[in-house]
Amino acid sequence: MLYLEGVVLFPEATLPLKVIDPRFKAAVERALHQVDAPYTVGVIRVHRNSDDQRVRFATVGTTAEIRQYRRLADGSLNVVARGQQRFRLIRSWMDVERAPCAEVQIIMEDAPLRTPKDAVTQLAAVSDTKGCNYPRGCASEFSPSKACKKKYNENDWECMSGASFSSDYSDMDVKLCSSATACSCKCERIQECSSSDEEFAHIIGQRRRKPCPCRLSGLYQNCQCRNLPESRLGLDSVEESSAEKISNAAKYGVIHSSSRVPRASMSFWPLWVYQMYDSYSLARKAAGLWRQIIGSPNLDDYITKPGVLSFHIGSKLPVSESTRQELLEIDGITYRLRREIQLLECFNHIRCKGCLALIAKRSDMLVMSSDGPLNAYVNPYGYVHEVITVHNATGLALIGAPVKEHSWFPGYAWTMTNCAVCEKNMGWLFTATKKNLLPKSFWGVRCSQVVDDTQVVQ
Repeated sequence: MLYLEGVVLFPEATLPLKVIDPRFKAAVERALHQVDAPYTVGVIRVHRNSDDQRVRFATVGTTAEIRQYRRLADGSLNVVARGQQRFRLIRSWMDVERAPCAEVQIIMEDAPLRTPKDAVTQLAAVSDTKGCNYPRGCASEFSPSKACKKKYNENDWECMSGASFSSDYSDMDVKLCSSATACSCKCERIQECSSSDEEFAHIIGQRRRKPCPCRLSGLYQNCQCRNLPESRLGLDSVEESSAEKISNAAKYGVIHSSSRVPRASMSFWPLWVYQMYDSYSLARKAAGLWRQIIGSPNLDDYITKPGVLSFHIGSKLPVSESTRQELLEIDGITYRLRREIQLLECFNHIRCKGCLALIAKRSDMLVMSSDGPLNAYVNPYGYVHEVITVHNATGLALIGAPVKEHSWFPGYAWTMTNCAVCEKNMGWLFTATKKNLLPKSFWGVRCSQVVDDTQVVQ
């Protein structure tokens, strides 16, 4: 078990480590040789309480598989691990070699939720919008309207008179049957309209036909265009163009409501209620917000895997360490995605954790890695920092001169920075040492030293 301060590891995320502490070295050595779960260690976040400065352990962590390791001459270990599964911490202890151990319970992830197919249905095609009302769904074979219509056909006109009708049925029955009569009339009009769909489509096709130049000039009788296929005459392919537009829009999850196939609710709840808990619908929205707000990397490939997408956004979202721990502890893909969407919509400022001074804005974020604006880096002393990169920052004071050694970004020198108000260490300023490097400078802000807008409001 590895207890790390300032680190929140998610499944599928990469964690670089330089293990110097003898206790952690013993834990890694034990993981390399154990039989039950080889090359697997547990990673859990440790933080200090702001009130009494006591060390607190998180209750939810992530197992990590050791992918690479190397023993250095000074006795330390360089390790690259990858997150696997979430777990819940039950109890912890030290073994005889002073290696930290723990008993954990693996959290089984739920399956992504979908909108039930029976909850909605496609609306029936209606060609005459003036004379016909759009139905809420396709009528059932045993609908009240058909039953009432059948009954009318079986009875004679004398039975359908007002006196006979009122004598055989109660007032409530009269109202229900009158309503069914109106519904039956509407259904008849709809059937009449739908029966002429082919003729209507033909008329629409004729209207969308582009006029032949020969027809306009009066030479249409001798024109060779009469023998050409319709596609050569400029007939627009409505179905193909619409399908192509929808498929391209669906690829990025930005289909407009007007281009969707009309659907009607077949259950008590409307469609938008189901979409609030549909994991795939939420995944499309989250990926779209990420592309709009963060930009890189593109997460459209993860839309079909909502669980992986929720963990990826949680590991790369440039918010505070405590907020990301909150995301890790959420059970359920749907609830995690909904919280991440809320953070993407509300997140706007990065502030100092000690004095709430403004450090950077959302528009200042800079992507210096293919993984996004937030990444984990380890220094020569084995401390892991999760760093948010921004191209502009305010309220930071530089400490010391630029240093080229042990830079996380080749070609850049680093300078320590403190908050100008409370003087807490906030991160580093990276400046280019070569003329052809862009950007010339940028800032790295420690994730453990900041709070986001949602925490300030709370």
